[in-house]
Amino acid sequence: MKKWVYRFGGGKAEGGVADVAMLGGKGANLAEMASLGLPVPPGLTIVTDACAWYFENGNTLPDGLKEQVLEGISAMEAETGRSFGGSTRPLLLSIRSGARASMPGMMDTVLNLGLNDETVQALGHDAGDARFAWDSYRRFIQMYADVVMGLDHEVFEEILEDEKARYGHEYDTDLSSVEWQHVVSLYKQVIEEELGESFPQDPHVQLWQAIAGVFSSWTNPRATTYRSLHRIPEHWGTAVNVQAMVFGNLGSSSATGVAFTRNPSTGRKELYGEFLVNAQGEDVVAGIRTPHSLTEEGRISSGSDKPSMEKLMPDTFREFKAICARLEAHYRDMQDLEFTVERGKLWMLQTRSGKRTTRAALKIAVDLVDEGVITQEEAVSRIEPPSLDQLLHPTIDPKVERVVLGSGLPASPGAAAGEIVFTAEEAVEAEAAGRKVILVRIETSPEDIHGMHAAEAILTTRGGMTSHAAVVARGMGIPCVVGAGTIRVDLRNEQLLCPGGVILGRGDTITLDGSSGQVLRGNVPMIQPELSGDFGRLMEWADKARRMSVRTNADTPQDARSARSFGAEGIGLCRTEHMFFEGDRIQVMREMILAEDEAGRREALDRLLPMQRSDFTELFAIMHGLPVTIRLLDPPLHEFLPKSDEEITEVARAMDLEPAFLRRRIDALHEFNPMLGHRGCRLAISYPEIAAMQARAIFEAAVAAARSTGEAVELEIMVPLVGLRSELDYVKDCIDRVASEVSREAGMSINYLAGTMIELPRAALRAHVIAETAEFFSFGTNDLTQTTFGMSRDDAAAFIPTYQRKGILDEDPFVSLDFDGVGELIRIAAERGRATRPSLKLGICGEHGGDPASITFCEQTGLDYVSCSPFRVPIARLAAAQAAIAQRRGSASRTG
Repeated sequence: MKKWVYRFGGGKAEGGVADVAMLGGKGANLAEMASLGLPVPPGLTIVTDACAWYFENGNTLPDGLKEQVLEGISAMEAETGRSFGGSTRPLLLSIRSGARASMPGMMDTVLNLGLNDETVQALGHDAGDARFAWDSYRRFIQMYADVVMGLDHEVFEEILEDEKARYGHEYDTDLSSVEWQHVVSLYKQVIEEELGESFPQDPHVQLWQAIAGVFSSWTNPRATTYRSLHRIPEHWGTAVNVQAMVFGNLGSSSATGVAFTRNPSTGRKELYGEFLVNAQGEDVVAGIRTPHSLTEEGRISSGSDKPSMEKLMPDTFREFKAICARLEAHYRDMQDLEFTVERGKLWMLQTRSGKRTTRAALKIAVDLVDEGVITQEEAVSRIEPPSLDQLLHPTIDPKVERVVLGSGLPASPGAAAGEIVFTAEEAVEAEAAGRKVILVRIETSPEDIHGMHAAEAILTTRGGMTSHAAVVARGMGIPCVVGAGTIRVDLRNEQLLCPGGVILGRGDTITLDGSSGQVLRGNVPMIQPELSGDFGRLMEWADKARRMSVRTNADTPQDARSARSFGAEGIGLCRTEHMFFEGDRIQVMREMILAEDEAGRREALDRLLPMQRSDFTELFAIMHGLPVTIRLLDPPLHEFLPKSDEEITEVARAMDLEPAFLRRRIDALHEFNPMLGHRGCRLAISYPEIAAMQARAIFEAAVAAARSTGEAVELEIMVPLVGLRSELDYVKDCIDRVASEVSREAGMSINYLAGTMIELPRAALRAHVIAETAEFFSFGTNDLTQTTFGMSRDDAAAFIPTYQRKGILDEDPFVSLDFDGVGELIRIAAERGRATRPSLKLGICGEHGGDPASITFCEQTGLDYVSCSPFRVPIARLAAAQAAIAQRRGSASRTG
């Protein structure tokens, strides 16, 4: 029979950290801590395969699983001296999810399982605290009804708030055991009224339904959204961890908390975290009460008047601090830990590599290298390439005057401005409408994940540095301020009530400074950060480790300068058509297109020539010493013409034409399927004078730049949309002829490569023939994806999300390369092209050039470079390094 359950506890475990795919992250790390002899409550992990079975077999549990779970619970009973469902010393259980990738708060948890009308009495007697027992029972009912029975937790929150008001209490901890009993009776009553069924009293029924409920939460909306954002495959599933409960709400000698072994916002080497006395774990995360700092240093820096754990529980703190140091040394990385203190006894509930801001991740990685813990290549491999985007976010200009509305805790650095919205749904709608918003909440919950992703930043009036909003925002890399207690959110009237009587409403603009915790009025000026320090050191290591070069797609001098400052090693794609849309150039371009004959076209092209030459000269000067690939005109000519009646009338007037004549010429140029129409090299063949003008502008600019910089331009001219070698031969002859003319006129030899963009399946299949003429291939993966799939990227957005939701596609092929289809064509073209011309230079210049997974494919395929937009250059540099490191390790393991 398949082994569905793995046990841990008592200083030993079945499995460990290497079994994360089977046990999930939480289960693997619980097993690892147990094996290390750390104080871990005993438990068991139901493997991730059981989750797949559950969904594939009509939401049923697999044969043999129940027997194995019960055997594990018997072992827990033996170790704890407690009995599950027993009338004395009852064993209560926590039922937690645990995917192989960390998904904080996205799935469901049930605590205190096993309580009923009988065992609650036994728990109170055993603990000597009836108030604690009834409080635990009401928590269990609320969680279970939400996760398993589908009754929203807010129903219970409303009951609790009403009862607190009736009894005159401010905090939950103020209620007596008798009052809690009454709350419990109201909870059970509302379940019967709303659902038409009673709350289950049988602990075994509770157990199986809770396990099924946690499995089901793998596909809840927030988990599905999170997986989509973080590219976590649906088939991975989640493990379920069943563990003996320990209690942090058993009086003043009990506590619960969350800690990081280093500061997750700054990366500083310090114990960082919060705890609550007499509380359960969900109280810390929810921010219901203001937490205490762990250390005296943290208490002082936060200005808290609450005693630290270091002062309040010195012996337990010393033990916890030693465990933190041991776990960081064992895992060789900053750890995120959850713990509970039960009447002075410390229990470790979780450890995992902690989520951190990118700036903190860089500092931690660099510091660990300096401390001799990890190598430079390991440091490079630990940074998620897309997260470097965080470093490009603006910060508040220090010179501007700040109008501070209030302040809170600086939970996630960076700054952002936007209109106030109060719900996740409003944030999503605003993003779709192109508006930037700040999501303002009392506190966030996992249900807000879609709105948090849509917002520029997040502000909450409750919560600490380890609250849901703080953790999720840091992971997303968006600014966040939490615990802004001086500001009040009035959801009913959609208002933000600030000190001094300032009232802001939905749609008003504020700025959040996630680095200082300040909330500022209006749209405050910002500046871009400097990429130096730890970033610079790590990128040096990345550049040393990678094999492929990284270029940029740049059409303007501004793009080129930005890209070079980000470390671009040349231009892999300059789209010359973008140069024609600026200023009065579009007018001349239109005159060329609408000309009746070649003479008319040449007259307009003669006026365009100096404009193109000037642009190219500046690009070459900026990129001196680096390769520059310039693509000849690609889009169909009708794209340059006016479209609406108003535009046609305006352009006709400016060109002294009759609107009817202009409309007829536009109609004549109209194409039914322009993506596959008269564009690319087809234009150069139909109108060779266009290609000749562009070639002359390029070569004359190369001469001018070489003379001004003293360095020859490393020039590559790319012919787009070639499917036949004869097409490339025709256009290359024109390029070569113009090169000879300009060289003779300038008295200077001009070195250049002539190649093509591979963006048609036929070109990939006939690469060995095309390479007889082409000196380089640049894979235009945007169009190659379109022509391979037979789908337009402009229209595919209407159905690709449906494909992904239904499991037909795992990834949007326009975002991450389709390895099996488009990738196969790239492999074929690379192999066949180099078989003909071993020196053939190979690169990729589609949007996939900035996608880490696609970059890994490029490394495996042996491409020479990737090219991407300027702001993705750092991402591509790091991803290329990681791909090269992984390739070397793979080769070493195969030869070893």
